[in-house]
Amino acid sequence: MADLDVGDLAPQFDLPRDGGGSLSLSASSGKPVVLYFYPQDDTTSCTQEAISFSQLKPEFEKAGAVVIGLSPDPVRKHDKFKSKYNLTVDLAADEERKVIEAYHLWVEKSMYGRKYMGVERATFLIGRDGRIARIWRKVRVKGHAEDVLEAVRAL
Repeated sequence: MADLDVGDLAPQFDLPRDGGGSLSLSASSGKPVVLYFYPQDDTTSCTQEAISFSQLKPEFEKAGAVVIGLSPDPVRKHDKFKSKYNLTVDLAADEERKVIEAYHLWVEKSMYGRKYMGVERATFLIGRDGRIARIWRKVRVKGHAEDVLEAVRAL
């Protein structure tokens, strides 16, 4: 299966979200969408990333963009995560990993010589037309939300 690339139509989704209800790509039609994938709630890098996107959420909104964080964690874990860190970004729960796999982000990882499957930290900027405008793979958290905001402003 080929990786997604800039210009491809973004795979659609409709997933349970923090606080109840659901999040779908189609609900944000006509707006840029920042869809960031992260491995797990309440871990150091994932927390830093969520806090960064939350701090910049007003700037993303000013630019007309929607920010959605997505991980395989369940809704109840997202709710605790948001409450603990006062996060403002929307979080989608992909427990079955269908969206993670549609975006080709369920990958083999390695830590301390041990190989395992997990979510690759990545961000997709989806344009108003539903096409992928930019992709960041193997994201380093520091400064990432700022880089994504600049890309949104450049759309």
